[in-house]
Amino acid sequence: MTTRIKTLIDRSNRNMLRLALVGVVAAAATLLAAADATMDTAEQSHEDHGAAAPAKLVQAVRDATRQYIDVNAATGAGYHPAFGCVTGPEHGAMGVHYINGPLVGDGQVDASKPEALIYEPTKSGMQLVGVEFIVDAATWMANHDAPPQLEGQAFQMVTSPNRYGLPAFFELHVWAWRDNPQGAFVDWNQRVSCEGQ
Repeated sequence: MTTRIKTLIDRSNRNMLRLALVGVVAAAATLLAAADATMDTAEQSHEDHGAAAPAKLVQAVRDATRQYIDVNAATGAGYHPAFGCVTGPEHGAMGVHYINGPLVGDGQVDASKPEALIYEPTKSGMQLVGVEFIVDAATWMANHDAPPQLEGQAFQMVTSPNRYGLPAFFELHVWAWRDNPQGAFVDWNQRVSCEGQ
């Protein structure tokens, strides 16, 4: 009889341990699901804020170039395609530069007047992705002691000879209409492609 009671107590203890373990697992699963939902909500809220407000220069470029989303408006304003679609073997692409010759030759930099508008060729037409500010290096340095800057962003020097066959120039890309994981002011954008030509 004592053995039977001991066996019943052992079984009862094991069953209670199993029930307790099932309860702990269920509670943990509920807590994990709630934590995931909270994280998803926090991540969505973060994404809704765009990770960060765009840099002042990016916003200025958007404001100035919104009128050129349609490539026909760009050509009507004196911007014309040059050099084809610029792509790099490992860096992504830049796209097709629509250049305004008089702006390139004026020796000035103005956030509201980019020298080049950059479009990505797609099946549905040309999509504005960014701009490039360009100024002839000799013209700029004849009147200034340092390379140009816009809103604290320094231009890069492109020496001559270069792939474009141009004299040395300063340039600054601004990816105002297409996010660039490497940064808004990096030359190449891996999210831009020339495959849609």
